Amino acid sequence: MNPRSAGRPPDAAVARRSSATPIQAALDVERAEEIAWSEQADVLVVGWGAAGACAAIEARAHQASVLVIDRFDGGGASELSGGVVYAGGGTCYQQAAGYVDTPQAMFDYLRHEVNGVVSDTTLMRFCKDSVDNLGWLEQHGARFGATMPTHKTSYPPDGVFLYHSGNELVPAYGGSDASAPRGHRTVAKGQSGAALYAALRAATLRAGAATLTQTTVRRLVRERFSGRVIGVEAWQLPPGGAAALEHARLQRQATRWRNYRPAKAAAWRLQAAAIEGSHAEPRFIRAARGVVLSTGGFICNPELVNQHAPHYRRGWPIGAAGCDGSGLRLGQSVQGQGQQLSNISAWRFITPPPSWPMAMVVNSRGERFCNEQVYGAKLGNAIVEQQGGKAWLVIDARLRLQAIKECLFGGLWAFQFLPALAMMLIGARKAPTIGALAARIGADPATLERHWQTYNAAARGDGDDWLGKSADMRQALDRPPFYALNISIGERLFPLATISLGGLRVNEADGHVTNAEGHDIAGLFAAGRSAIGLPSSGYVSGLSLADCVFSGRRAGHAAALQGV
Repeated sequence: MNPRSAGRPPDAAVARRSSATPIQAALDVERAEEIAWSEQADVLVVGWGAAGACAAIEARAHQASVLVIDRFDGGGASELSGGVVYAGGGTCYQQAAGYVDTPQAMFDYLRHEVNGVVSDTTLMRFCKDSVDNLGWLEQHGARFGATMPTHKTSYPPDGVFLYHSGNELVPAYGGSDASAPRGHRTVAKGQSGAALYAALRAATLRAGAATLTQTTVRRLVRERFSGRVIGVEAWQLPPGGAAALEHARLQRQATRWRNYRPAKAAAWRLQAAAIEGSHAEPRFIRAARGVVLSTGGFICNPELVNQHAPHYRRGWPIGAAGCDGSGLRLGQSVQGQGQQLSNISAWRFITPPPSWPMAMVVNSRGERFCNEQVYGAKLGNAIVEQQGGKAWLVIDARLRLQAIKECLFGGLWAFQFLPALAMMLIGARKAPTIGALAARIGADPATLERHWQTYNAAARGDGDDWLGKSADMRQALDRPPFYALNISIGERLFPLATISLGGLRVNEADGHVTNAEGHDIAGLFAAGRSAIGLPSSGYVSGLSLADCVFSGRRAGHAAALQGV
């Protein structure tokens, strides 16, 4: 079969409505020889972010020929991330900072976060492999450090590269062992994801993997009798042509302005997709051993968000344009099973400023419902899943002044202090009493008053905090006037960032995508956020990139040895 024989689908018209990769039903053939393959590799890796790079490097280490295919120029959400790798069990940086950690202690903590989405066997393997995986990244050019911040933070400042990136300091999560920091931020200035990905990109090329960029994989090819995935149909923009140059320009613009002009960025992504629909040329590519899907999640696909998690539609999606669920949909086209697709991580970070966790978070009725010092994704989940997406942060005049000073003079990142300042200076509801504040936010005055009095009593040492807040994070809110900051989903001054966590169900031993009966789909693997993994239930900073390394290496190793 020639690639042109099927004719060009109406992709240009589709692209005017959606920037998502158009995925078609799998092409079933009796024999591989029916296809006029343009090229062949032992392993095809679809998606060149961190997971795809790790899969490609690992497959090459086992002497497999590798072709990496990416819709854009590689990087994906990994390049845009903070570059934090969750690692523990006794890394050299933990030791240099004076902390003792073991795989068992790491396992005991992560069981709280993983919630059984992967087996205990897989979780322990991840913990035992953690030190080696961090060393593997260093062998391929990434650098880490042992400097620690002076206070709890959602992302450390420049010059600080090791921190408590999850809930380790929350008493309910700490366990019997002293909590060790496991967030290893890649050494770089600014957001470190670009530096981490640059190292993995260079290592991919150095390992000898071939690459095919500005190319979308639109369908899988499989043998009808065996059900084995044997290749892909890919559509590539003519390299170096005017269409490819304009496509790259639009993608750069959309990436640069995604956080500041989201509507315009979405329009640029639509234009780029229209170019793909009008100018891309088809080709069939043979995978002699296996295909690895590593295209990221689906948070940038509004149709999938509406379908699986409509209550997160008002969130602020963070990710790359390639986070459109193409890997998920390709897997589903051959009976792969999506799992945890309604699970979205909502990042309501209230630290920094460091003093904000001393405030009181309440729902629309005025009830306190969550320990304010928990990791931002834990708080965001509680707001959206338990409180209808609505919540307020209640502070008094003293705490407000503390937080303003921290924003102005605390050496914070602009993305951390600017929204906090905006909320306190122009976005807050203000009242002389707690009862009056309840009226300003539509809460029940008696309810808010009762929870405020209970909170202040615990802060003054009159009993324990009923939600388990550490003593050092309690401060009485008793200096009027009082302020309420809207931390609900959809708040424009203080956006609630969202990412998708679900993906394809996989065989945890080797990364094979599995069908409804739990059987491997021969020749098809998944890694990173395209697959169910460590961060698919609860998210803490660094766990996603760590899982990219763990699952990417696992899939690359298995695909390279498939049929050998």
